[in-house]
Amino acid sequence: MKAFSDLWIESMEDMAEAVEDFGFLPLFENSLPGFSIEEHASPKVWFPDDGEGVWEWKGPVIRETGCAYGKFFEKKAAFVSREWLFDLANYRRDGYDYEGFFNDGLAPYGDKYLYDIVEAKGPLLSKELKRAGGYGKNGRKGFDTSINRLQAQCFVVISDFVYQTDRFGREYGWGIAEYSTPEKLIGEELYRMYEKSPQESYERLLEHFRELLPRTPEEDIRRFLG
Repeated sequence: MKAFSDLWIESMEDMAEAVEDFGFLPLFENSLPGFSIEEHASPKVWFPDDGEGVWEWKGPVIRETGCAYGKFFEKKAAFVSREWLFDLANYRRDGYDYEGFFNDGLAPYGDKYLYDIVEAKGPLLSKELKRAGGYGKNGRKGFDTSINRLQAQCFVVISDFVYQTDRFGREYGWGIAEYSTPEKLIGEELYRMYEKSPQESYERLLEHFRELLPRTPEEDIRRFLG
């Protein structure tokens, strides 16, 4: 494995390769110093004067690598490779599927209401999901709280970013997040994660992060993993 400290991103290929190499790639600076794209991206691609950069590459990286994207750590966005999503989801779900999770009182009804829409109709763009759930100024409240919690628990992920187009077919604006479940993103193969206990998955995650960030105190890694 390459050292994370040696990472330098100047292209979409660099980002995709980093997701595959390291398994975890937070977008923004966080509580683990040096562990983000923000700290390892060339200024010319973090906020480019013209052309594409990190923000435009998020969707293509998801599609190219088959990874998941979402607010998995400290309410901040990160890429998680297909391989490591198995262990992160198993640990965060504590071995549950969502029905069991809710029935055991581990989730509020508002979260289940939103999850059920994603599970039944996803993938859905954020604006489509809000419309389907009746969220809005004069409708249901709590969309952001629920969708962020569902991502942290690994029951919902961002599976792509879609851009609006003008009448000439040119993309513009910020990419719109598309929400799905890991099951829809990966397929039935995901259920293999339940062959391990949540604790086994946690130990694998912890060991992997020790290798990624050998100078980072273990208590900081444990806090980051949640």
